[in-house]
Amino acid sequence: MKINLDQKNDVMRIKFQDGRYDTSEEVGDGIVIDMTKEKKIIAIEIIDVSRKIPKKNLKEVIVGIS
Repeated sequence: MKINLDQKNDVMRIKFQDGRYDTSEEVGDGIVIDMTKEKKIIAIEIIDVSRKIPKKNLKEVIVGIS
């Protein structure tokens, strides 16, 4: 998994796997899911992320695996 924050364009992309996406579906205001033909999720994009997530929360990423 890879998380990228594009501050210039105010977009966060969470990439779950490599590959090409076939469709993009906006599931909420500025929240887009990129999927394969088989409906497997490739990535999630959050547009205007600084309006949706407090900036203090965007400075640090904590990963937990259980």
